[in-house]
Amino acid sequence: MKEYILLIDTIDEKGLVYNISKVLYANNLNIEQNSEYVDQDTQKFFMRTVISGDVKKNILLKELKEVLPSNSTIKLNEKENKDVVILATKESHVLGDLLIRYYDGELNANIKAVIANHEHLRPLVEKFGIPFHCISAEGLSREEHEDLMIEKINEFEPELIVLAKYMRILTSKFVKTYPKKVLNIHHSFLPAFIGANPYKQAHDRGVKIIGATAHYVTDDLDEGPIIFQDVVRVDHTYSWQEMRNAGRNVEKVVLYNAFQLLLDDKVFVYENKTVIL
Repeated sequence: MKEYILLIDTIDEKGLVYNISKVLYANNLNIEQNSEYVDQDTQKFFMRTVISGDVKKNILLKELKEVLPSNSTIKLNEKENKDVVILATKESHVLGDLLIRYYDGELNANIKAVIANHEHLRPLVEKFGIPFHCISAEGLSREEHEDLMIEKINEFEPELIVLAKYMRILTSKFVKTYPKKVLNIHHSFLPAFIGANPYKQAHDRGVKIIGATAHYVTDDLDEGPIIFQDVVRVDHTYSWQEMRNAGRNVEKVVLYNAFQLLLDDKVFVYENKTVIL
């Protein structure tokens, strides 16, 4: 029996859960899992429900709309693997971790391709039987290169795009082409340590924690809604190279966890933050 994920965000009011459950019951659908949250500051209501049964999508959405406040957002997604494209440059640690997890069946995804602006990672990717495409930026303007990237990405019609240490700043055009579809990872030293070798800068400053942040990509560089973060502790005995290795490990964990949350439709976005259910 097929399962679906019902996602609702709306203005909070009395009886929402009752009215939603009543519609599901009337359509002979079973609730397998349910999570909900109310933001007390904005009075926004969020609900993620896994349902099973013979879903007649148009009828169900129509009936839910009738019992919910106007301007409610209602999404109904079949519970299945999402098509994904990964963008990369030269660094292998994050990409390699995702490919191994994919090979082991840990990701609810279909990785359709890896697209990079250098050839360095081709041997790694092709070991996993995944198509690799290199689109070099050499001799091209940022806009010209992005147009080629967009053309190639669109061939695979991905539901999500993952930046696995893709080391190019994206333009507004790219972001607008894939709204709320692009996941990025970066070290959490920003904005304190900017530019080349942030781990050397952090070492010189004597930092005691190293972290990573996974977030949606927006026009505000590295400031999109945060999906997942984590830290590891370091101390004075660490060299900057050991700090970098610790940072790479936490980057892998953070990107994987954020990616899995998106694949499982657990992330709601409002304003510039997220609700995870």
